[in-house]
Amino acid sequence: MNQNKLLRSCAALALSLAMGSVFAQAPKRVERADDLPRFTYAVQGELEQIVRDPQRFAAFARERRRDIDSTLATFDIAENATRRQLLGELVQLDLLEGRFDDALKRSAQIQQLQEKPADKLLSGLTVRAAVAAIRKAGGRDTPAYAAEVGRTIASELDGLPYLTIRNDIQRAKAGMETAGEAVALGRVRNVLQPVATRTGALSSDMAPALVSARYMLEFVLPLKATLVQTYTAYLKVHQVDKPDIWAARDVALPAGRHYATVPIVVWDSGVDAQLFPGRIVQQGDAPALVAFDLNGMASKEPLKPIPAQLRARLDTLMDRSKGLSDLTSNIDSPQASDVKALLSNLPPAQYKTVFEELRLTGVYQHGTHVAGIAMAGNPYARLANARIEFGHTLLPDPCPTPELEARVAANFAAYADFIRKSGARVVNMSWGGNLRSYEVELEQCAIGKDPAERKALARQYFDAHLKALKDAIASLPEVLFVASAGNSGNDPTFNDAYPSGIVLPNLVVVGAVDKAGDEAAFTSYGPTVLLHANGYQVDSLVPGGRHVALSGTSMSSPQVTNLAAKMLAVKPALKPAEVIAIMQRTAERSEDGRRTLIHPAKALAEVGYP
Repeated sequence: MNQNKLLRSCAALALSLAMGSVFAQAPKRVERADDLPRFTYAVQGELEQIVRDPQRFAAFARERRRDIDSTLATFDIAENATRRQLLGELVQLDLLEGRFDDALKRSAQIQQLQEKPADKLLSGLTVRAAVAAIRKAGGRDTPAYAAEVGRTIASELDGLPYLTIRNDIQRAKAGMETAGEAVALGRVRNVLQPVATRTGALSSDMAPALVSARYMLEFVLPLKATLVQTYTAYLKVHQVDKPDIWAARDVALPAGRHYATVPIVVWDSGVDAQLFPGRIVQQGDAPALVAFDLNGMASKEPLKPIPAQLRARLDTLMDRSKGLSDLTSNIDSPQASDVKALLSNLPPAQYKTVFEELRLTGVYQHGTHVAGIAMAGNPYARLANARIEFGHTLLPDPCPTPELEARVAANFAAYADFIRKSGARVVNMSWGGNLRSYEVELEQCAIGKDPAERKALARQYFDAHLKALKDAIASLPEVLFVASAGNSGNDPTFNDAYPSGIVLPNLVVVGAVDKAGDEAAFTSYGPTVLLHANGYQVDSLVPGGRHVALSGTSMSSPQVTNLAAKMLAVKPALKPAEVIAIMQRTAERSEDGRRTLIHPAKALAEVGYP
C-alpha cells in the first residue's frame, strides 16, 4: 500500500471511529418518566445545616449537579416540563455558586422550552434581573442591589401584554406575601428530615427541596419586600379585568320542561348534601353514599372527618382558605391580611400544624365545591356522593402495605357498583395519582431497601390500582366519566398518571383555562386532554353554604360534567362517545392549537335546546 492510500485508510478509520463514538453517545430517547434514572444522596445530621452551611451545601450540590448533567446528556427527554425542571434546578445552583453566565444561558434554554404564552413571556425574568443587578451594583450586599432588581423587573413587565401575564403576576405576588423562613424551610424540617433521620439518605425525588430551600434563603427572601412592592405597583397601574368569555356561552336550563332527570356522581372528597335540597339521589330514606376511609375501609361519613379538637375552629380554618383565595385574586380582604401575616411570620414549630390544617380544610371543601359547579343551572341534575378519602398530613398516614393497597384496588369495583345502582349518566373525577408519587410515599415510610426495590414495589401497587380503575370505568360503557387533567403542568401520559392518562371511549380529560380562555399556568396537558374549561378562581359552594373561589383542573372538570348533564337532560338518548364528540365539535380551538374551549350554548343547540 502506498503512502497516500495508507493516509486515506487511516483517515477513513479515524472518521469511522469518531462517527461510531458520536452514535454511541447519542442521547437515548425517553418517553416515560419511569425510565429516567434514580439517584441517592447520603445525608447525615440536620438537613437545615446542609442548607445553611456553604461548605456542606457545596459538597451536596456537586453530587446533585453531576447527576442532573449526566441525565440531560444521556437522555433525550420527550417531555419539556421535565427538562425545564432539571434545567431550573441547575439555574438555582448556578446562581448560588456565582456562575451567572451559566444561569443566564440555562434560563434562555428554559424559555425556549416553554409552551404556554405567559410562561414564554415571564420565564427567567427574576434571574435576568438579579444577575444584571449584581453586576451593576457590585454584589448582593449593597443597598443598590434590591432597588435595581425591582427597577429591572418593572421595566420588563411594562413591555409585556398585561392581560396575558396578569394571573401569573397575581400568583407571584401572593406567593411572596406569604413567604417567610419557616415556609422556606418547612418541607426540609418536616418532610425530608424524618426520612434522612431514618435512612441516612435522600432520593433524587426529594433532594431538589434542599436546593430550592437554600435558593429561597439566599436569593428570594432578601428580595421579598422589593418583589411585593414591584408586583403591587404593576397591578395597581394596570387595573383592567380580563374579559369573561364564559358568561355569553353559559346556558341555564329552565325548570318545568319535559327534560330527563340526570343523576350525577361526584366521586371526590365528599359532598354536603344539605346544600342541594330536593336534588339528591336517595338510598331508601338517606342520601346515596359510598365512602372509604384512608385505610380502605367502608365509611358512613359524607365529608372528610374533622377531628374533634378542630371542630370549634372550623370557621377560622375556612377563613384561611378564603384568605388564600383572595390573595390569589389580588383582593385586599381581612381574611387575606390574616393569612398573609400568619404564614409570613410563622414560627418554625407551628409549620406542621398550620399546613396540615390548611390541607385538611382543602380536602374538606373540595368535593362540595366541585359539586356546586357540576350542578349549577340544571334543575334536572340529581347528585350522588362517592367519597374517596384523601390524606392531609405532610407524611403518609397510613403507610402503604400489601393489604392496604389490595383493599384500595378492590374498592374501585365497589365504586363502580354504586355508580351503576345510582343510575348515574355522568361521573366527575377531580383527583388523580401518578406512579412517582407511590415511590416517594414508600421512601417517606422507609419501605424498600433501595431505590430499585421501591421502584418495583411502586410499579406493582400503581399498576394494580390503574387496572382496577380502568376496569371500573370500562365496566360502565353507558356512563360518561369526566376527569381533571392535573395541576402539575406536565403530560399525564409521560408521568404515568390516572385517570388523566387513561384512554377509554367513555372518559374525557379536561384542562384548565381562565375566564378569558387563557391557559392556566398549572394545568397539565398532553394527548389525553381533549377539552378545556374555566378552572381559575371559580366561585362555588363549600360545606356549610359559604362561597369561595378556587383554582385547579378540579374546577374545570365539573364545568364539562355540567355541560354533559345538560345535554343529556335535553337529549337523554346520547351515548358517552356522542356527548364527547359534540362537545369537541362545537368547541373553539385556540390559535396556538393548545386549547379546545367548550362552548355550552353551541353544544346544547346541537342537541336541540331550546
